[in-house]
Amino acid sequence: MQQKTITGKNTIHKLGEILKSMNCTRFLLVKDASFPFLSIRDDIEAVDIERVDFSGFTSNPLYEQVQEGIRVFNENDCQAIVAVGGGSAMDVAKCIKLYCKMNPDEVYMQQEYKDTNIPLVAIPTTAGTGSESTVHAVIYWEGKKQSICHESILPNVAILDHSVLKSLPLYQKKCTMLDALCQGIESWWSVNSTDESKVYSKEAVSLIMSNWENYIFKNDPDAAEKIMLAANYSGRAICITQTTAAHAMSYKITSLYKFPHGHAVAVCLPEVWSYMVSHIDKCIDPRGEEYVARTFNEIAECMGEKDVAAAVGKFREMFVSMEFQKPVSTNRGEEIDVLTQSVNPVRLKNNPVRLDEATLRELYNKIVK
Repeated sequence: MQQKTITGKNTIHKLGEILKSMNCTRFLLVKDASFPFLSIRDDIEAVDIERVDFSGFTSNPLYEQVQEGIRVFNENDCQAIVAVGGGSAMDVAKCIKLYCKMNPDEVYMQQEYKDTNIPLVAIPTTAGTGSESTVHAVIYWEGKKQSICHESILPNVAILDHSVLKSLPLYQKKCTMLDALCQGIESWWSVNSTDESKVYSKEAVSLIMSNWENYIFKNDPDAAEKIMLAANYSGRAICITQTTAAHAMSYKITSLYKFPHGHAVAVCLPEVWSYMVSHIDKCIDPRGEEYVARTFNEIAECMGEKDVAAAVGKFREMFVSMEFQKPVSTNRGEEIDVLTQSVNPVRLKNNPVRLDEATLRELYNKIVK
C-alpha cells in the first residue's frame, strides 16, 4: 500500500476532507493523554463527521487495552480510525485496525493476519520514531513485549502538522529528536539497508543536523517542520532495515534507569559506533569491510564532519549540549550483568560488526557510570 503524506502547518484542516474521501460517516479517534493540550485539538473536534473517542491505554499498551479499543470500534460501527499522539497511540490504532475483524475468543497474535481494509489516518504529535509511516507496532501480552508486523497496518495517510511540536516539553523534544537521529544512523549502517532505505536515512540525518539547534534551543517553527519530516524519514528507513545494536542495548536501560527511549538509545550509539570503527575486521555485513567503512564515512560527511571520529565526537557534543546524563549505577556489577544478558541477539544480527557478550559488557561499562 502506498501511503499519502501531508506536511506543513495547519494541514490538520484537511482531515475532514480526507475522511469523507474514504466514505467515512463515523470514525474512532485514538488519542493519548496529550490530546487536551494540543494546538490541533479544536480542529479535530470540529470535523463534521461523527466521532467516537478512545483513550483507554497506557504508554506501553496492553493487549487488554487493544481488546477494549476493538470493542468500542465495532460496537459503534466505525468505518475508519484516526490516531493522534505519540508512538503508543499509533501502536494501539494499528492493532485495532489489524485485529478488529478477528475472532475475539482467540488470541489475536495467534491468528492469521489479513488486511481489514479499514482506513487509518495517523497524526503524530512528536518527532521521533516515525511510527506514522511504519508497518510495526508494539503491545504487551501477559507481561511480554509483542512486536506486530504486517504491511496492512501502514497508515493510509500521515498528517505531519509541526505546530503540535511547539508546546512539547523540552526534554521530550530532545529525546524524540535524538531517537530519530539514531534511527537514521542505524538504518544507514544496518546489514539490511537498501538503496531506498539509505535515501531516507540520509534525508533524516541531514535534516536533523541542519535544524536541531534551532528546533531545540529556539523553538523555531521552520526547524520544527524539518525535524518532523526527518523523523518521518527515519521511520521509513528503520521500517525497511530494522534496528541494530544501539537500539538493542537501550531497552533495558529504559526499564532499569527509567530513561525515555531516545535518551537511552543516545547513550549507546556513540559507544557502539566507536567500537565498530576500531573493529571493522569483525564485519558481518556480506557487502564487506570496505563497504561498511565507506558507509561510516558517508554518515560522517552527512553530519558535516571530515571523518568518523569527528562525527562520533559531534554526537557526543550534541548529547552534552542538551544536558543529557549517562545512567548512574547503584549496584554496578549486578546491573552490568543484567544489561549484558538483556540484549536480543536477533537485533545484533542487523549490526554490521559482530558484538559478542564480552563486547557488550565492555560497552555497558563505558555507558553506565
